[in-house]
Amino acid sequence: MTLTVALKLLAIDDDAQNLEIIKVALKREGLEIMTAQDPEEGFELFLRTRPKIVLLDLVMPKVSGIELLERIVSVDAGVDVILITAHYSAESAVEAIQKGAADYMTKPIEIEKLRSRIGSLLDDAEMRQKTLRLDQELIDAYQFEGMVGRSPLMLEVYAKIRRIAPHFRTVLVTGATGTGKELAAKALHRLSPAARGPFIVCNCSALVENLVESELFGYVRGAFTGATQDKVGMFEHADGGSIFLDEIGELAPAAQAKLLRVLQNRQVQRVGSLTPRNIDVRVIAATHRDLKKMVREGHFREDLYYRLGVVEIPMPVLANRREDLPLLERYFIQKFSAEYNKPIAGLVRRAQTRLATYPWPGNVRELENVIGNACMMTDANLIDINDLPDRLRGPLTEELGGDETFLPLEELQRRHILRVLEGVGGNKARAAEVLGIGRATIYQLLSRMKSEEPKKGTA
Repeated sequence: MTLTVALKLLAIDDDAQNLEIIKVALKREGLEIMTAQDPEEGFELFLRTRPKIVLLDLVMPKVSGIELLERIVSVDAGVDVILITAHYSAESAVEAIQKGAADYMTKPIEIEKLRSRIGSLLDDAEMRQKTLRLDQELIDAYQFEGMVGRSPLMLEVYAKIRRIAPHFRTVLVTGATGTGKELAAKALHRLSPAARGPFIVCNCSALVENLVESELFGYVRGAFTGATQDKVGMFEHADGGSIFLDEIGELAPAAQAKLLRVLQNRQVQRVGSLTPRNIDVRVIAATHRDLKKMVREGHFREDLYYRLGVVEIPMPVLANRREDLPLLERYFIQKFSAEYNKPIAGLVRRAQTRLATYPWPGNVRELENVIGNACMMTDANLIDINDLPDRLRGPLTEELGGDETFLPLEELQRRHILRVLEGVGGNKARAAEVLGIGRATIYQLLSRMKSEEPKKGTA
């Protein structure tokens, strides 16, 4: 095993002889070993050097190992802490694990057991480094015009945009809030023959009803009170390029009729003018609303709907493309760590689990906001649950349905594993990494469930 970056190990123990044994036993290429006999000095050394592995004596003068463990984990939740003690008890072992320890060993230290455990942690570190490199390669491979995803749904979106961009005159982009409709619109523009022209954005929901026509199509001096000079409308500004009509479903009926005429004639007429002006504009409309339903209810013109929807690009919700979550998380962490000038490497496993099981009603925009907030809040190089917004911090049981509130631990564990599997698109290796368990455990669970199916069916 060869690590690309030498890892640091810190041993804190008031027994100098024990520290010497650790240094000799663990000496190896790719591992820098540091020691401290005083717990406070050891903590200061930890803060300065940020090792990835800490061997920590449980009983020391001035500061207990448990207290030091809590302080270390609060600074860096991604550090692997192994507590070592000559006074073993089941209660202290459980407490140590609950408070973030990776393992618990007894004195006198069994050298081979210690080497094996440290070797496993180094292997995990190497795997994390490989995963980071792979994630970066995947982001580079599956980033398309500002959108990130490798799910079949997103690959279909990319393919559709590529096919449509060279030829479209009007396109309708549909999807829930936060799914990336404006990114799709920008991609259509950049890949179209109009890419050198302007890209004008109009938020239809923000237009005042009696000013819609003048905003979209402009006006001439004297057209109405206050019109002291000619004004160019958004469509004329977009001449030779594209106009993005966001939230088209919010457009008032009168404005819908005028927009239809512009799309049919490819001409605009400024308010107060008798002379139409020819325009060459590609129109991309977007909405989170069901325009077909609005047509049936009489709130949206049927002829305008069919004019806009010659080609439709539906944007999938994040809940239906959960296999894209790891890539999106990595992408946004890179973005915000650079923006805030923080060396943030990723998320701890429990934070990954939380994000994997959250329903994401706000879609990719909500995920971006969550990661941005977490990157701002964290003082460590890994994002932990405490760095996430309040709504994502609660225990998993709060997200369970009423009939799941009181269930045997084994059943809760089974359901949680299935949720994580679903959240990572069925990728068992990724699910094992998120859950912090072996892949074999997941296979055993699925095998046991499969063997139980006939019994359930005959019950």
